[in-house]
Amino acid sequence: MRRRKLLAGLAATAATPLLGSGTAQADEALLGELLVTRLRDAMLGLGTATAAPSSPEPLITDFTRALTDFDACRYASLAVRLPRLIRVGHALYTSGDTTEQHTLLAKSYLLATRMFVKMDEQQLGWMAADRARQLAESAGDVLAVAESARQLAVLARKAGWHDQALSIALSAADHPDLRGTGPAGTAARGLLVQSASYTLARRGDRDGMRELTDEAAAIAKQLGGATLLRDHGGGFGPLTVQLHRISAENHAGDPHAALDAARAISLKALPSVERRSRALGDIAVTYDRLGRRSDCIRTLLAAERCAPQETHARPATKSLISSLLVSGPTSTELRGLAERSGVLV
Repeated sequence: MRRRKLLAGLAATAATPLLGSGTAQADEALLGELLVTRLRDAMLGLGTATAAPSSPEPLITDFTRALTDFDACRYASLAVRLPRLIRVGHALYTSGDTTEQHTLLAKSYLLATRMFVKMDEQQLGWMAADRARQLAESAGDVLAVAESARQLAVLARKAGWHDQALSIALSAADHPDLRGTGPAGTAARGLLVQSASYTLARRGDRDGMRELTDEAAAIAKQLGGATLLRDHGGGFGPLTVQLHRISAENHAGDPHAALDAARAISLKALPSVERRSRALGDIAVTYDRLGRRSDCIRTLLAAERCAPQETHARPATKSLISSLLVSGPTSTELRGLAERSGVLV
């Protein structure tokens, strides 16, 4: 009953203007499902069509707002704004509109892919990433093509296709087109090398992971320490490489090294709420693997304070909370977090 009411309420928001506030009042434990449902329907062309604006400026503005929603982990708002962007983008694409608008649709699909990866929706992720790649290639947007390749490599890795994930990421990193795009192209190459590093971590190749991570760190240093490509996976710079080390060391089997990497990070210096939430989530996993249960719970509660909608909606976090509930004594704090996240106590 609660879910039917939630979906009915969300359907009513579709009639709001394109540049409206985009907020949807929803049970945060169901936000992930809600966002996935809306994006899926928009990609399939289901639901009420949205009138296209007479110029691209409103779309550009709304995409910026959608990206801001993602970075701030405001998924209730994103569940309204991003599906609508895809609907309008397709309306313009089928009418044969400009290359700029095709690029914007590609970027909307890339943002959708990142959300599908978070929500562990691999089939829809493949669909969105491949559409992004085709749109980026047709528009000749070198950076969007590189980011599409990175997302495809992420999905291949999650499917267990490690050789293919490595090939996709490293081939894209070596593509000559990136050399002509200045610092942004160099940053895109760093992100792709970092992705390949993470694949090696998932394959258990600790030495290979560290070698490629060090290469990514050298690229970040070469760029002067700034965070570039903020709309590509949260950006690329020394801090984001260090954030990558936490999860990579964990998956390569060395949680002590992961904790050392976490200690070297200033959470306040990370470029977005989403990146800080990711860091806290990775640190919580590290504590769990080290058997430090109270530190793990404390870190999850910190992640909830930082980004409640992300913490309550993300399947990986729900899985960790569920594991904590059955692996040891519970507390009022843990049971409350589980309830707010829709995890059965």
